[in-house]
Amino acid sequence: MKARWLPSFVATGLLTASPPDRLSAQSSPRPFQATDYYKLTSVGEPRPAPDGRRIAFVVTTVVEDNDRRHSEIWMAPADGSAPAFRYTSPATEASNPVWSPDGSLLAFTSKREGFDDDVWFLRTWAPGGEAFQVRGVHALPLFSGDGKWLLYSWRGPEPDSMKKDSWRSRVSPSAITRGPDPKRFDGRVYTSLPFVEDERGLVPPRETRRASHLYLAPTGGGEPKQLTGGDLSQRAPDWSPDGRAIVFVQDSTDTSEVRSQVRPQLHVLNVADGAVRRLVTPYVENFAPAWSPDGNAIAFICSKGRGEENDVCVMPAAGGAVRNVTSTWALDPSGPAWSPDSKTVYFSAETRGNIHVFAAPATGGTVRQITTGERQLGGPAITRDGKWLTYSASDATHAAELFVAPLGRAGAGPEKRLTSFNDSLLAQLVTIPADTFWFTSVGGLAIEAFVMRPYGYRSGKSYPLILYIHGGPHWNYGNVFFPEMQLLAGQGYWVLLVNPRGSSGYGHDFTFATRGRWGMEDYQDLMKAVDVAIARGGVDTTRLGVAGGSYGGFMTNWVVGQTHRFAAAETDRSIYDWYSWYGSSDAQGLTDYEFAGPPWEADSLYRVLSPMTYATRIRTPLLIVHSEDDRRTPVTDGEQLFVMLRKRGIPAEFVRYPRSYHGLSRTGPPWLLVDRLERIRTWFAHWLGGGETPPAAGTLR
Repeated sequence: MKARWLPSFVATGLLTASPPDRLSAQSSPRPFQATDYYKLTSVGEPRPAPDGRRIAFVVTTVVEDNDRRHSEIWMAPADGSAPAFRYTSPATEASNPVWSPDGSLLAFTSKREGFDDDVWFLRTWAPGGEAFQVRGVHALPLFSGDGKWLLYSWRGPEPDSMKKDSWRSRVSPSAITRGPDPKRFDGRVYTSLPFVEDERGLVPPRETRRASHLYLAPTGGGEPKQLTGGDLSQRAPDWSPDGRAIVFVQDSTDTSEVRSQVRPQLHVLNVADGAVRRLVTPYVENFAPAWSPDGNAIAFICSKGRGEENDVCVMPAAGGAVRNVTSTWALDPSGPAWSPDSKTVYFSAETRGNIHVFAAPATGGTVRQITTGERQLGGPAITRDGKWLTYSASDATHAAELFVAPLGRAGAGPEKRLTSFNDSLLAQLVTIPADTFWFTSVGGLAIEAFVMRPYGYRSGKSYPLILYIHGGPHWNYGNVFFPEMQLLAGQGYWVLLVNPRGSSGYGHDFTFATRGRWGMEDYQDLMKAVDVAIARGGVDTTRLGVAGGSYGGFMTNWVVGQTHRFAAAETDRSIYDWYSWYGSSDAQGLTDYEFAGPPWEADSLYRVLSPMTYATRIRTPLLIVHSEDDRRTPVTDGEQLFVMLRKRGIPAEFVRYPRSYHGLSRTGPPWLLVDRLERIRTWFAHWLGGGETPPAAGTLR
């Protein structure tokens, strides 16, 4: 089976013996603190060598003094016979490892000052050595089966006109207006959408953007050959085993300004003569193609359109009948890949609060679960001989580490942990597990929830509870290490995590049960979960809190406008008014689908589902946290909410974070991320107290 890779960073081959000892031992374990985030190590992107003896993977740490993250590629013997060791230089960034077919080269990505291209290579037969670039390779490549050719998707060189006149990347060539001197104009001119994207801010006008095409370069270096062209981009290529053909994805709606439905389709290119043919399928969306090792078939993700089920499909490489191998399976698969004998297709999926690997016969049949446990797996990859499965894994009390397990017909066998980066930190902490409970909500629907017990819990005592609402809404809470949840449970709170209808991991119908009904039954699911948690005992009902980010921020704003049962709330990157959000966000397609059209077509729905409609009911003290460069849920919604609360005399605090986007809580600047954690903790400590400690302020009613 082929492993799937994504683009990354680069460095030189400097070796060290083992993971650094980051913390000294401490006599008495303590709860997680906000600044412990600086000491967490992230492990991901495992990529086994073709011979299965080594696993390259990416290790990301926080460089606290410089307020940044640092990524390196490490290597681990697959049999665990020796400690993992650093494979790229600590002086540079490196990620996204890709092996050559014979294992002699490792490609990866790295931004280096003075170099235009981010792709670098290391020779792997001997330890160490300098990283080098291959002439003609401008993006992370895929090696051909014989290792002689490197394939990549690239937008091409920047035109000389852009280099000479930088204003051309800021002004639409379709603009009617003209200024007296373009060189004195440092603004932007748009004539079409989109003009903004989260994590990028204002983007170049659509008319100035270049399509990505496929290029081929010899592994030894040379002038690249452009294989495709045109106005549409070609993405996600995969080689045929014999190297004679390439399957790729092309979307016919790429150049459309407004897209209510994307239409990615599969195409096959003959390398010898450049001939391209489309693989005709009965599906609207076709993506993530993977060529079978015997060359006869292609597996891919197929869907009838937006909001419809995703499935794994298989079709002949020459074209023909398409077989849906997961048609009777309710979960949402991703990343299809093949067994060496081309008889089985593997894929990942969320299942309840977990992420696991599954398999289905290529000819159709029962879907089997390959990995198990209350945990989430990351980046699973199978060795070329199909005998071993490697992945990173995390659960509620353990940060991610690297694992390997034998792969048999019955599933994965006993696993072996290959790294221990976070052990020294976790040994100093009291990590708090999450207990699962199910309850029946409105309409008889079964809902899963997780509750973390407060640190210092004593039977017979009552403690504050915080309902923490996830984003999405088509996302979920699950068995993975959450720093902020550990922080709050360590403060002495019950932490209640709920997957209401609308969450992913429980089947397609469950995921889209909230369409056109945000704040309706999903709100009732959340309130019912609070009721059930209280009935379980030990909850101080006068000290309830609610918090959430993104959809969870929308829902927090909604909750405090519907009920006064919560003594304090925190709303993060939230939505207050769907009208203002629609005109300033980069994600209008979300409500176009969820709310049956834009505001001018679904006016009543946008109004009735806006927290602003119920804002005059809010009496709950509210902490508003927002990133100033958030383009998914722009800061204007936080501003409107804060002004309304203070005009009415409601206790509110508005924390604005510069230099950060929608993902601040996960990938934002470390100093700001840690500051956010501590502000949330101290807000709830003021209004709810902590554990058996009373709050500093009286509860507002």
